[in-house]
Amino acid sequence: MVFTKATVVDVFCGAGGLSYGFVKEKFEVAAGIDVDASCKYPYEANVKATFIQKTIEEFSAEELNEFYANSEIRILVGCAPCQPFSAYNKKRGNDEKWKLLYEFSRLVSYTQPDIISMENVPQLARHKVFKDFVDGLTANGYDVSWYIAYCPDYGIPQTRRRLVLFASKFGKIELLKPTHKKENYKTVRDTISDLETISAGESSRKDPLHRASRLSEINKTRIIATPLGGGWKDWGRNLRLKCHKKKTGKSFRSVYGRMSWDMPSPTITTQCTGLGNGRFGHPEQHRAISLREAALLQTFPKSYKFIDPESKFYIDRAARHIGNAVPVKLGQVIAKSIKRHLELM
Repeated sequence: MVFTKATVVDVFCGAGGLSYGFVKEKFEVAAGIDVDASCKYPYEANVKATFIQKTIEEFSAEELNEFYANSEIRILVGCAPCQPFSAYNKKRGNDEKWKLLYEFSRLVSYTQPDIISMENVPQLARHKVFKDFVDGLTANGYDVSWYIAYCPDYGIPQTRRRLVLFASKFGKIELLKPTHKKENYKTVRDTISDLETISAGESSRKDPLHRASRLSEINKTRIIATPLGGGWKDWGRNLRLKCHKKKTGKSFRSVYGRMSWDMPSPTITTQCTGLGNGRFGHPEQHRAISLREAALLQTFPKSYKFIDPESKFYIDRAARHIGNAVPVKLGQVIAKSIKRHLELM
């Protein structure tokens, strides 16, 4: 059977990175569901689909089925918040959000979409909730496959690794083969070197998203003392934080680090505009990366609208939208994998 009309609904849609990947591959995206009301503007302005502000617990199977009313192929995708699966939260016993994946299973069981895709951190595969999720899909008649995707292998300029799961009523879905090798990985230089120079605390007059967080005087001194690709270990002892002078602090090598021009960036997070939160220093300029640079490293096009002209702008909110997103190009890889599966049926 050739590719036919398919309708996509995105649970935990955020600002729309995954959905936009499907749009780029010519899928019809009907709706995105997320608890964060501030995601409504970027989602609807770019994806051109309905945004529903609800928790997954509040979103009913009946509501989901309404979006599939005129569809031949029903596709449900989502990326449950990954913080519960981090080593930090596991140690704290914080499993409150783990139930989100069980709620995702509930929607699947009641609506039986034809195809499902779920993206998350690789650590998820080690937890019982993931086994339960896969077992539930299998019990409902799905052919389940999952992969660990390394983003540079697909032309995404950051060293993010993600678990990508597929489930289909029509057979096994294969993840697309890598398109890039180490010798032609997309780099930080490829991605952000053409942007204008700005200082910490400044914004571009041409591009309001190209704005960088302020730095304290001590942090200005620290970034000036940090070489390309370097970090706090390159500072004099007088610049080091107390925690870095302890044995327990020596393992945090990436904080206060600069990116390297000719390598992919580290994983972009919600705190990527803060110098002390990782290797988020600009390779040359004495500041952390700007929101625009973070968005480009997440493979959002420059045309993507994050700033609602009718609302007050908050840099932390925009950083959260960008850092929480599925990279658009990874969304395209997922969409292409599903498209190929449907075309080969």
